[in-house]
Amino acid sequence: MSQALEDLLDLLDLERIEQDIFRGQSRFAVVPRVFGGQVAAQALVAAGRTVPADRPAHSLHAYFLRAGDPGAPIVYTVDRIRDGRSFTTRRVVAVQYGQPIFHLSASFQTYEEGLEHQAEMPAAPDPETLRTTAEMLPLYLDACGDESVARRMLEARAAVDLRYADAPPYASVGEAREPRSQVWFRTNGKLDGVIDEPLLHVCLATYVSDMTLLDSVLLAHGRGGWVTGDVVGASLDHAMWFHRPFRADEWLLYDQESPSASGGRGLGQARIYTQDGRLAITVIQEGVVRVPR
Repeated sequence: MSQALEDLLDLLDLERIEQDIFRGQSRFAVVPRVFGGQVAAQALVAAGRTVPADRPAHSLHAYFLRAGDPGAPIVYTVDRIRDGRSFTTRRVVAVQYGQPIFHLSASFQTYEEGLEHQAEMPAAPDPETLRTTAEMLPLYLDACGDESVARRMLEARAAVDLRYADAPPYASVGEAREPRSQVWFRTNGKLDGVIDEPLLHVCLATYVSDMTLLDSVLLAHGRGGWVTGDVVGASLDHAMWFHRPFRADEWLLYDQESPSASGGRGLGQARIYTQDGRLAITVIQEGVVRVPR
């Protein structure tokens, strides 16, 4: 297991300060605010720690309300909305300096047999044949508005082995492309022992899901994104549905597209598949995507 992954696991191991109140720390991200995937994953950890282990998460819906300060702890308060025979619902509010910065609603369900079908997994290259982010990003440093941003991106993604199937937005600035992007990802190391629990894999996928989903918006307009500085943006809301079990330390295909951008906002939607073709997760996110004036 890499040191970066150990650090990420420590970040997700929240401190319980009361029965349904937890405290989490932060790390500096690509931009000077708390990374949205971090606060979403921590909030899901907080919710999950109030739910029996035999009820895995099946969905979450979240709003990013204010930019988080990475230099201050975040307090997560869990509201036990409902404990039913099959479903459990939790609401989580993340607070800094007395103000909510993030709201999450999550639902958990006991396992049931039922109808089965899924969308077919799209064609994608073998992840082992693709460059890692650490290998690819240095090739395009000339396109970066600020090389320190590129270095921060490498640091922020060090816990994850993330590989683009095609050229990422920062590699094709000025070239409008189909608003579609594929990324393979897995944790940078295996998870085993006492930390290997289903909730952790779901929270790690939640963390990664906020890294690249708006790339497809950028591709449609030939924008390089946060690395090149030709757009500014932030996540607004985020929804995920967890369909089938998966492991975050095994390859997952993040198949992403953008059906719309308007009003300074861009919409991304995606499906996440296991390497053997099972549809594991559906993700939808809207974010602010603005061209600097």
